[in-house]
Amino acid sequence: MTQQHDFTPRRTVAPLTEAEVRERLGHGQMIENINQMDQTYLDGIKRILTVSADTELISAPAYYRAAQDAPSTNAYLSALSIIQDEMAHAHIAYRMLEDLGVSKEQLVYERRPEEFKYPYAFDVPLESWTELAVANALYDRAGYTLLSDVFEHTTYGPWHRALVKVDKEEQFHLRHGENWMKRIAKEEGGLARLQRAVDWMFPLTVEWFGLPDSHKRHNIQIDYGFKGYTNDELRQRWMSTAVPFLKSLDLDVPAYWDDAQQKYVLTFPFPSEFDAENKRWVFEGKPISWDRVMTRWKARGPSNSQYVTEIQRGYKELYGRQDEQIGERRWADIIN
Repeated sequence: MTQQHDFTPRRTVAPLTEAEVRERLGHGQMIENINQMDQTYLDGIKRILTVSADTELISAPAYYRAAQDAPSTNAYLSALSIIQDEMAHAHIAYRMLEDLGVSKEQLVYERRPEEFKYPYAFDVPLESWTELAVANALYDRAGYTLLSDVFEHTTYGPWHRALVKVDKEEQFHLRHGENWMKRIAKEEGGLARLQRAVDWMFPLTVEWFGLPDSHKRHNIQIDYGFKGYTNDELRQRWMSTAVPFLKSLDLDVPAYWDDAQQKYVLTFPFPSEFDAENKRWVFEGKPISWDRVMTRWKARGPSNSQYVTEIQRGYKELYGRQDEQIGERRWADIIN
């Protein structure tokens, strides 16, 4: 059995009130540790760090599967380098969560697959080198867009400093995807392969940024400075580079710039039904509600269980724990 640790947050002074935290932020001061947080700030920063850590972690098995289709040893090694970066990024966020009273071991190894918090797109398997290239160009661009916003605006000092390294490496990942898409586009049949991948992956990445602003129930991430832009603003920032790049390869993109509205407009219903098993969007028929999308997100996609099992397998084998025993510990017990 593993040694049990007490991960109760180490406050050395009484927690601040919300008014005190907001006053500190109003003076442009960073939050440096748990003693400078009220409960709302603590809960919010734990939530956003968990999503970031889980997203980086789950990309490793997702990218590794597609890397098996690498066209050369050098290409395979470049994919492994990206996977190594993603694992390191996950460790950074999980390590910061430990400073906030959360057990990294429990987060990674003792949650059920459906309890992990990351974009639904990663639950749809990447099955070829072409799909990996598109994922680097679209998914990593989304990650770069989100983390660049955090780096620029976050009020949590430790994360701001950690993202100096992460930001540069995420740029490499999306450039890797762009360069390979350019190479594939010149191959015989390459443009058609890219188009098939973009057809299902572009709308999934549009979803990546979450509910539209009109459906957001709270704005704690903006109010407390965990990030600076809203979901819709981040979507627009992502499209501002993704759409021109895809069009430069003569790919059909379901979005265009509208001069009158001064923004990118989608040419498909948003939200829409997604057939994950066949990697196909169902744009025809009656529009669906965001509640329907939320149900899909919460149920996770076809690769969720497989990816989490791969991550947790060695731990379970080492300590002789059964899946059903691991599953007894609920997410609420771990994060609270």
